[in-house]
Formats: sequence, C-alpha cells, structure tokens
Amino acid sequence: MPGIASNRVAPPLYQRQAPPRPRSEAKRARIIEAATQHFAEHGYHAARVGDIAVALGIAKGSIFQHFGSKDGLFFEVYKRAVRTFPKYLDAPPDVREAGIFEVLRYWLVRTEHLLHEDWIPYRISLLGNYGTDLVLKREINRFLISEDPYGTVSFVRYGLERRELRKDMDIEMIVSILDWMMERFQDALLTAELDPGLFRRQGELAEKKEARIQQFLGVLRRAIGATPTATVSGARLQSQRR
Repeated sequence: MPGIASNRVAPPLYQRQAPPRPRSEAKRARIIEAATQHFAEHGYHAARVGDIAVALGIAKGSIFQHFGSKDGLFFEVYKRAVRTFPKYLDAPPDVREAGIFEVLRYWLVRTEHLLHEDWIPYRISLLGNYGTDLVLKREINRFLISEDPYGTVSFVRYGLERRELRKDMDIEMIVSILDWMMERFQDALLTAELDPGLFRRQGELAEKKEARIQQFLGVLRRAIGATPTATVSGARLQSQRR
C-alpha cells in the first residue's frame, strides 16, 4: 500500500527528514504551535504556509526545511493534537470498575467539552479525518493504527479480561469497530451542537441526547459485547479475585 506519496520506492519528503537537532526543536515547536492555530481557523485547504511564516517572522523556506511540505506540516500538527486527547482507560477508577460500556458512556456524555475547552485540537482532528485528501488521510490512518493514541487496544484487552467482550471475534476487528463507531458518533454529537439540524430536529433536549447515547451503546453492545452468561461469569471472577 502506498504511503502519503504515490511512489512506493521514494517515501514522502517529510518522511525522509533526519531527526531534528536539539537546537532546532524549539523552532519546530513554534512553527507547529502557530500552524495549529492557523489550520484550525482556516481549514486545511485554505491554510497558507506563507501566512504562517509571516506570522512567525521567518522565511517560508524555513518551514519547508523542517517539514518538507504543507502535508508534512499538517501531519505533525495532527499528531500533536490527537495526543492531547484522553485515553479510554483514563476514566475514573469507579467508572472503569462499572464496566467498559460505562466507560464509553462516560466519554460520550463528556463529548461537548471538546467544543468548549479543546476546540482547537478537536478542529484539527476533524480536518485530518474529513478535510484532507486521500493520500494524507491514508498516512493519518497509519499513524492511528501504529500509535493507538486513544488506547483502544489496551481498552479492548481490558474488556476481554473482564469477559465483557466477545471471545469469538478477532481483537483487531473489535478495535476497528470501536474506533469507527465511537469516532463517527462523537462527531455526530458535536456536529449537532454546531448544526442542530443534523438529526432532523432543532433544539435537542438533554433527555433526547441521553436516549440517543443509550441507543448507540445498545447497538455497540450487541455487536461486540459478550453474552449475558459470559458477562455474569466475568463479574463473578472479578469478585473472587478481590
């Protein structure tokens, strides 16, 4: 499978960059910080590397020297943004103890804070997921799989150890289903805040949103959750261990 460039032999220019020297780390950090704000405000396609350079008071060529291309710069901005998001198992201990579907509910009901507290990294995340071209999106997908910034693999293993997830399904399939469905549903919840017409009705009530979350979790539970018998056995095993 080709990477961000169409040439299988020669990787993208920014992938061939040597590790930055210590003295250039501070400059790279300044560029990424300014680029994050610029991409969040203007979007990927309307963003201009030249404008970022002007804002920083440096030459545009200096940015290309560090990141290779506009794609390379955005890729670093994207990685920095998603690394700021919490992992599934960062939920409070009592929530984790209540089970993995309670953990999912915990994060879903707190989705709105992304708009009010973390709108810049979330905006960057949206741009990476929906607002870039296919080759850049492919590289972003590779990063998400290799680094697993949300801790989905550890979370799924946690659910398997507690016998809350299906044993007859490949773990990679469960991880993929969880990533796909949670990402799309959270995006839908947040987009509803920005565009109340998304779900065909304006002025969503809190009760309606809670019901929608419960319905979503019900669908997810039927897709990847263990049978009730296995879940009860898992709960007994956890009790015996304590």
